[in-house]
Amino acid sequence: MKVLILAGGLGSRLSEETDIKPKPMVQIGGKPILWHIMKIYSHYGFNDFVILLGYKGYVIKEYFANYYLHQNDFTIDLKNNSFHFFNNETEPWKVTLLDTGENTMTGGRVKRAQKIVGNEPFMLTYGDGVADIDIAKLTEFHKKHGKAITMTSVQPEGRFGSLAIDANNKVESFIEKPKGDGAWINGGFFVCQPEVFDYITEGDPTIFERSPLENLAKDGKMFTYKHKGFWLPMDTLRDKTKLNELIEKGTAPWIKW
Repeated sequence: MKVLILAGGLGSRLSEETDIKPKPMVQIGGKPILWHIMKIYSHYGFNDFVILLGYKGYVIKEYFANYYLHQNDFTIDLKNNSFHFFNNETEPWKVTLLDTGENTMTGGRVKRAQKIVGNEPFMLTYGDGVADIDIAKLTEFHKKHGKAITMTSVQPEGRFGSLAIDANNKVESFIEKPKGDGAWINGGFFVCQPEVFDYITEGDPTIFERSPLENLAKDGKMFTYKHKGFWLPMDTLRDKTKLNELIEKGTAPWIKW
């Protein structure tokens, strides 16, 4: 099953980094967050990726074109332009890099991948968020309900602490970062049947999270896999700092490899 990763957005809320690179290439723990996402899938045996490029897509192309060089120590003999590698370490990945247009919206990017996916089920996620999600259980859930699409839903952390206060204004408890307001939201990590392509009808301007998902839900063809563990999108510099801190402390929940 191919894994489609949306990697073409502007990432304007992380402009400190994205002025010079696409957001999926912003590094956490010395590796692009895109690499971490791919490792999550690879841990469960999914190694066939389609990266949906847009803004500064050439940076991602160059990274994978030179991936072997990035991963290994080597000596170059400039006289005959030969390389001698010491490590020979790499990933068992097949990576398709698809330019879907700089101004194309999420649904339009997915639609452009139809020619590569064909009439097969596929996975889809965003190129800026990590989770300790069990991909095996996610795919099992999708197969069990048999509908067109499974969306992983999550409960994000609240940004501020929460107080429980009694009638006399005594604080009974304090929770540093409660789970928001209890609502479940779109966390990415989709599993899709090829039928999903039929719901993307407005071309490049199609926003996947609007009419395609809304109509799939309306038609009773969408189920959600509730992920109650760790999930964090890298939307801001603060998010990047938190992800890096988790890696530095050796407590990054999504790193299972």
